[in-house]
Amino acid sequence: MSSDGKTGLELRSLIKKSGELEISLVSVPIAEPSADQVVVRVEAAPINPSDLGLLVGAADMSSAKASGSKNAPVITAKVPEAAMRAMAARLDESMPVGNEGAGVVIKTGSSDAAKALMGKTVAMIGGAMYAQYRTIRAGDCLVLPAGITPAEGASCFVNPLTSLGMVETMRREGHKALVHTAAASNLGQMLNKICLKDGVDLVNIVRSSLQADILRKLGAKHIVDSTAPTFMADLTAALVETGATLAFDAIGGGKLAGQILTGMEIAINKTAKVYSRYGSSVHKQVYIYGSLDPSPLELNRAFGMAWGVGGWLLFPFLQKIGPADGMRLRQRVVDELKTTFASHYTQVVSLQEALQLAHIAVYNKRATGEKYLINPNKG
Repeated sequence: MSSDGKTGLELRSLIKKSGELEISLVSVPIAEPSADQVVVRVEAAPINPSDLGLLVGAADMSSAKASGSKNAPVITAKVPEAAMRAMAARLDESMPVGNEGAGVVIKTGSSDAAKALMGKTVAMIGGAMYAQYRTIRAGDCLVLPAGITPAEGASCFVNPLTSLGMVETMRREGHKALVHTAAASNLGQMLNKICLKDGVDLVNIVRSSLQADILRKLGAKHIVDSTAPTFMADLTAALVETGATLAFDAIGGGKLAGQILTGMEIAINKTAKVYSRYGSSVHKQVYIYGSLDPSPLELNRAFGMAWGVGGWLLFPFLQKIGPADGMRLRQRVVDELKTTFASHYTQVVSLQEALQLAHIAVYNKRATGEKYLINPNKG
């Protein structure tokens, strides 16, 4: 906060028409809260893959350069010409970043709901969280239980509600088991804990034996390594055992979604009573919810005619299920914040440190077990 207490720093991402990304810190006025708003001093905001899409956009970060000063660093990088079309909607617009965060309410509006939050530690969702202060609706705050720190509550929304949403989608769409890719991620570990607790069979697809070990320690039963020569046989065996006909895919590009559908079809046909040249009539579904691989999706069509590939995003899902069910999922997150939904961070950085090239190189890799937390008021 500035010496007069009226401004705070906020991280901004800008893609210029000239084809350059610029990430910087700007001093912005702390907005006065309206009747139903509060001002939160942000003390923890995670860097999720969904944040990186806005933070670095389609820039080639191998071209990144640092300038500015220690207190006001500026990062610039080139955006490849081929990627500029996808960035059209945000050109020359300085955008705040950070989907979720947590902190302490330091000022409130006049409504009873807002005044009740004074001094409370709250988790928030709604963008612009990589900032020292955030003025936000009282209704968009989740009061954290006594003894929970902002760091422990910072990842209350995106990963916990996404993993709960996957299980909820499975139940609503009549499937009985799940497949998940990039399964050793922070989110994947949460999904394992939910499935173990709720008695749901889960097939975890990982990309290394190291990732398989992470899940084994959590008690995961079905783990398949996509880099193993026996991958398709291992996957099919797990699908036969679980009967999973729904997958959530964080990879997005390449052959994996098609391989999962193929494995499902083989598994179903192993127990089929009659042969059909159109394939099984059991619907097999893959939802793509991430894009770790930006290349085109390859479908080999070896899985009959009863299948679907679609996109899945948390916020449209929450809108679809309505506020009452959304609140039920949120309450479960709060109740199990130190167990099922605990997040682990490898680094806690200030806003300035988040703009150091060495740190960007680590968190932009989106590697398993390298999760960063920004404390905008650190130091």
